[in-house]
Amino acid sequence: MDDFARLLKESWTLVEEHRERLSGHFYARLFLLDPELRKLFPVQMAGQGDRLLEAIITAIHTVDDPENFDEFLRSLGRDHRKYHVAAEHYETMGVALLDALRSTAGDGWNLEYDQAWRDAYAAISEKMLAGAAADENPPYWHAEVLTHERHGPDTAVLTVRALQHPLPWKAGQYVSVEVPRYHPRVWRTYSIANAPNDDNVLEFHVRTPGAGWVSGALVRRVKPGDLLRVAAPMGSMTLDRDSERDILCIAGGVGLAPIKALVEELAGYNRTRWVHVFYGARTEADLYGLAGLRELVAAHPWLSVTPACSDEEDFDGELGDIPDVVARYGPWTAHDCYVSGSARMVRATLRVLAEDDVPEQNIRYDTFGEL
Repeated sequence: MDDFARLLKESWTLVEEHRERLSGHFYARLFLLDPELRKLFPVQMAGQGDRLLEAIITAIHTVDDPENFDEFLRSLGRDHRKYHVAAEHYETMGVALLDALRSTAGDGWNLEYDQAWRDAYAAISEKMLAGAAADENPPYWHAEVLTHERHGPDTAVLTVRALQHPLPWKAGQYVSVEVPRYHPRVWRTYSIANAPNDDNVLEFHVRTPGAGWVSGALVRRVKPGDLLRVAAPMGSMTLDRDSERDILCIAGGVGLAPIKALVEELAGYNRTRWVHVFYGARTEADLYGLAGLRELVAAHPWLSVTPACSDEEDFDGELGDIPDVVARYGPWTAHDCYVSGSARMVRATLRVLAEDDVPEQNIRYDTFGEL
């Protein structure tokens, strides 16, 4: 690791345990420097600071991986257009961020750390602005809800059609969604659950066990005819068409969404690669997508699906947490592996794959929550 990356990661340890204070100071300073910026954010700021910190953490942990660092920041710049962030706002945000870092770190902060963060933010803002400028698509698409199906009290499957402009995406990617009627300027990311199509129709699988604003609205309040906003696609959990390896897909709960999209895309061209899908949930009722997967199995001889339940002993299938089930069926060393689900499920699955000596470069994953 070079000195630049070392200084960033080393200095981050001074503030990592004080994230709430850091984000609070950042936004207070930001809105003091430019009160007009407050209009770009939700009325209720709960959770906004976490998203900022997640972006910072990802950036500093990829700074010594130039290719991923560059792509992440360009994607972030494209995505931030949905907030109406302009070029002149980046300088103000940089001042506020450095001030928040200095204040939160306290006496442990030094001139080397300060200069490293100045240089890092200059590179971050340059790449984000380049990503935003290079995107010819609109900052977001208006989309009409076409269908809405409830699966139990907490889960819904809905389809929407992007209006006015084609929305280009790849199977396995995700988008940010806003429900302006109920929660304006609040965005939440969801994986797209279907492969690209000429009709500009996207499918989403949404679960809201708590009182999540956007997810709650999408599950309990949205109905056909409502308008949503959908931002530019992001994410790299996409198929490698040049690979000849067989494929392992592991989905937990609504983590099925990008896995279903990948299988649908494979259905359009695959003739040589075996595809194994492991799909887990707590109960059989939570396996809301199983019937659709079995229809795909009936149509494609290269596809197999293994369902599993962790909390239903009389389930007619595999029992246990899905990472443990996957481990029983290995080895998976020669496969391309795709993992999607909760943070806990993804962590456990990555451990299983590592113990199975699956090369890291052959694993792509998505997660609903912080790893």
